[in-house]
Amino acid sequence: MSFRIDKQTLDELNLLGKFRHGSVYHLFNQVKTRGGEQLLENMFRYPLEDAADINERSSIFRSFQQLQLAFPFDVQQVSLMREYLDAGTGTNILMVAADTLIKKMLSSLTRDQRYKKNIQGLQATILTLQRCYAVAEMIPVHNNPFSGRLKAIKQILANNQLQKLRDTDIYKALSIKTIALYDHLLKTRLHKEMANILSFIYELDVNIAVSDVAAAKGFIYATALPAERNVLSAQKIAHPCIDGAVGNSLHMGENSNVVFLTGANMAGKSTLMKSIGIGMYLAHMGFPVAASHMEFSVRQGLYTSINVADNISLGYSHFYAEVIRVKQAAEAASTGQRLMLMFDELFKGTNVKDAYDGTLAVTEAFSEYRDCLFIVSTHIIEVGEALKGKPNIQFRYLPTVMDGARPRYTYQLQEGITEDRQGMMIIRNEKILELINS
Repeated sequence: MSFRIDKQTLDELNLLGKFRHGSVYHLFNQVKTRGGEQLLENMFRYPLEDAADINERSSIFRSFQQLQLAFPFDVQQVSLMREYLDAGTGTNILMVAADTLIKKMLSSLTRDQRYKKNIQGLQATILTLQRCYAVAEMIPVHNNPFSGRLKAIKQILANNQLQKLRDTDIYKALSIKTIALYDHLLKTRLHKEMANILSFIYELDVNIAVSDVAAAKGFIYATALPAERNVLSAQKIAHPCIDGAVGNSLHMGENSNVVFLTGANMAGKSTLMKSIGIGMYLAHMGFPVAASHMEFSVRQGLYTSINVADNISLGYSHFYAEVIRVKQAAEAASTGQRLMLMFDELFKGTNVKDAYDGTLAVTEAFSEYRDCLFIVSTHIIEVGEALKGKPNIQFRYLPTVMDGARPRYTYQLQEGITEDRQGMMIIRNEKILELINS
């Protein structure tokens, strides 16, 4: 089964979006090639669920970070090579030769560009194969988690006909026979091998891009643990897309799998939850994480309820939309899957009494699912007092420091339940009552 995540969670965490500034995808999208971009997007859409696969991918990124390679290929030549190979050719060498001859004659008599484009594609392919051979020889194989991929590519490039092709002088005119032979070799006989070479180039592109982001941002690679451990331990985890973001430390386990988070509005509860959600998602991809240390038990899905909006088309009020969201999460948890679920300000679309009762009841019910990890935030601090009898619930808060009559937020997580109540003070500071009375 694939990692479970829905559109609302993807949107709330701002994970995807090639052209969405501030998205996590945008942060890592430093690739050079179109194929690299497609591979990166595929990694974002399909996180891994096996601890060994996750750790293997992160070790590959780490090894490229140590190598500090720049992307070694000419992007235009790689693009030409892909177009050349995608063009295809006949299965019969004589038909390929005849087709090549016709295209050459048409290029002389008319403005037909197909022969010229074919020659340019062949030249680009030869240059790219030459460069690929040099790169494969340059990257060390010993103690390299990428060694299996390197050996496979070296085996392809060791083909006698490809060796002869790499030695071809592209600046010399080639005969129709030679062009036809190479076309047939690359597009038909070694079609799968050439696709493998392109895939290798795209993998290099992604590995270099992701490891460069990790180095530039000071990110680390999380360690994936078996799902049964039910652990999330993170040091100084922060939002990767916020420069200078404050990091926080958090430990969750089977006997402390629920975090009850309190704090005033603007204290940073939503940002903290987004930071943890993004960190968990990136960790499941094997990608670098904005933290100083992180290890986690593999989850089977991630659900958030942070920015729930009403739905006019379905006739849902804000409160009813929240109820539906909690129901969806409950249905997911009840399947027995190991999930991470986060709820920010439960039931804020209804009155205080119902919000209190609903938050208390839902948190108590979810706390019984010991195989899942939960974070629930609220500014109704009285709920925390009622939950203190639950041994697996840990209480954390984000404090407010008063500078005179002005609140200041540290964004540093502390143990306990906040007593901060600055709502009226902020209203007075903004002189709203004076404006209304005037």
